[in-house]
Amino acid sequence: MEKGYVQIYTGDGKGKTTAALGLGLRAAGSGLKVIMFQFLKGMHSSELDSAPMLKGRFEIIRLAESAKFFGALDKAEKAELKEKLKGELGRVREVLENRSCDLLILDEIMAAIHGGLLTVEEVGALVDSRPASMELVLTGRKAPQELIERADLVTEMNCIKHYMDWGVGARRGIEK
Repeated sequence: MEKGYVQIYTGDGKGKTTAALGLGLRAAGSGLKVIMFQFLKGMHSSELDSAPMLKGRFEIIRLAESAKFFGALDKAEKAELKEKLKGELGRVREVLENRSCDLLILDEIMAAIHGGLLTVEEVGALVDSRPASMELVLTGRKAPQELIERADLVTEMNCIKHYMDWGVGARRGIEK
């Protein structure tokens, strides 16, 4: 890719990860290499099964994985997860330094910020170290203004109506 941009998908509506996955699918179909780092996701989701079907063009790596939802972790578990992520973050830096992909997706990185696992400054440094030819996508609710200012495209997903409000849980192949 000649020129890459920084995109943010944020907001309280459904579709941030789905939009990033769609972009990744399109990029892989065009012969581009995609790496998606998913933060704070521990439960199985079907994109983990789909990515290997794309012949090595789409790789998903999970960081700060936890069997529990972040809000259910106690103080010690959160501190342990933070230390784990500090060590794992080197993998993201390595991808940026080595230009290992054309499209890098940092899925739910905003949740890592809001959970106190990463600082806005740390994420900003990742954004700033992006090679000019690499597309970078960041997802998650409540994108900090400092990151919005660094981005070239920001899309806010707003929830108008959601069937989960009626008690419908996450469905296989749709939400997970």
